[in-house]
Amino acid sequence: MTDIRPAIVLLSGGLDSATCLAIAKSEGFAPYCLSFDYGQRHKAELQAAARVAAALGAKEHRVVRLDIGQFGGSALTDSSIAVPVEGVQAGGIPVTYVPARNTVMLSFALAWAEVLGAKDIFVGVNAVDYSGYPDCRPEFIAAFERMANLATKAGVEGAELHVHAPLIDLTKAQIVQRGTALGVDYGITVSCYQADDEGRACGVCDSCRLRAEGFRAAGLADPTPYRSA
Repeated sequence: MTDIRPAIVLLSGGLDSATCLAIAKSEGFAPYCLSFDYGQRHKAELQAAARVAAALGAKEHRVVRLDIGQFGGSALTDSSIAVPVEGVQAGGIPVTYVPARNTVMLSFALAWAEVLGAKDIFVGVNAVDYSGYPDCRPEFIAAFERMANLATKAGVEGAELHVHAPLIDLTKAQIVQRGTALGVDYGITVSCYQADDEGRACGVCDSCRLRAEGFRAAGLADPTPYRSA
């Protein structure tokens, strides 16, 4: 290994994960990006992830095929379940929650980290401007980190692993401002739950609404390409 500080960065291709990657780079880590083809509605976000990884200078970018979508249970993986477009609802867990997604993805990141000798994993979860997902909470991140250090050879041998969630306490506006300061081109990211094949956003799903409000609150122009109504 020639890298001093390798780190695994979970990269979806969306606004949050792109910002997370930029933060990891700014803190001196050599980022190894990991994306997942998990049976989601569209592949535009994976194309975006490749663009973001290249633009921000990832050391390596891998895409894992992991069809958790075969189980259904989410509007993001089951075409028979409609994506909500009425806005973010207070309380409850929305149908866009994908069962165990972050747990599964972090586990793959943990495996690659052990192989690389990396002691750090970055994930762009957020507990402020989010859609009510239980696996985006600080309690979950802390619990996974404890588990990781119990369950791995590296952890048992004293190579303590840290799961970084640098966006966890930020509003969407603060995330946009942070990423903009670090040079993130949000025009190449895709956050929409139902983007078309060209990566154009619907503008009405929860993710689109949160993203648009983030740019408005940050006082910055929204570079998101939207498809025509």
